[in-house]
Amino acid sequence: MSSIRTAVFPVAGLGTRFLPATKAIAKEMLTVVDKPLIQYASEEAVAAGMDTLVFVVGRTKNAIIDHYDKAYELETELGLRNKTALLEVVQQVVPPHIHCVFIRQSEALGLGHAVLCAQPAVGDQPFAVILPDDLIYNKGGASCIQQMVEVYDENQGSVIGTQTVDVSESDKYGMVAGPKMSERLSRVDEIVEKPSPAEAPSDQAVVGRYILTPAIFNKLKTTERGAGNEIQLTDAIAELRKTEEIYAYSFEGRRYDCGSKIGYLEANVEIALQHDELADSFKTYLQNLAL
Repeated sequence: MSSIRTAVFPVAGLGTRFLPATKAIAKEMLTVVDKPLIQYASEEAVAAGMDTLVFVVGRTKNAIIDHYDKAYELETELGLRNKTALLEVVQQVVPPHIHCVFIRQSEALGLGHAVLCAQPAVGDQPFAVILPDDLIYNKGGASCIQQMVEVYDENQGSVIGTQTVDVSESDKYGMVAGPKMSERLSRVDEIVEKPSPAEAPSDQAVVGRYILTPAIFNKLKTTERGAGNEIQLTDAIAELRKTEEIYAYSFEGRRYDCGSKIGYLEANVEIALQHDELADSFKTYLQNLAL
């Protein structure tokens, strides 16, 4: 059984970079090949042994709630038509042992505020935070969050997923720095939200995966608005670091920034090329297209 049982999905953002596609649907419901982004994220949590999924939603995110609800009419129709494979696909969106919780973020006050909204469902246990915009794919290996759970178990401290980026892009990320403990693991001595390249403490960028101790909630309650006039999770983590050890883990796997159009397109192409059903025919299509 996993030591981390709860995963939080902050999904209340407006998705303005994908307008007009996101005018009526949540950006997390955009599909990569044959599944919405939010399902890749929830499957990652379930594969890591988590059984409580907490979705922090906004007023326009009813499609996410519907996606994780039971579809009686659809399931009945598939059963009557003996479409058992499709019925299983639908039912496995929420496996029987999984409990889904939906919490409304009444104001768009940032990622830190969204995580704080999840406190009633999380309680006083460590938990994961997964941002669906960051699709991290490690076909055949442990998922990113599963790797991070193992790091948490070994070190008993909050863990931040990181990757190396060009320092010229530091103003797009939270950036961390600290001494290496192993090839992929470092201690966090400094964490800064979206610094200019001249002020970046390293080339290690925070991506959308966290394992956090419940002490983060008290820090979030006193965190003032920072970059973008929002309550930044990074700022609260910087305060938490003063009282607890925090670790940065450079995960195994390929991260796709599906909050950007180019990252979203890359994810569709590369994951299709690894898809059990589609890989061969799609590869042939791409080869013919390139001729």
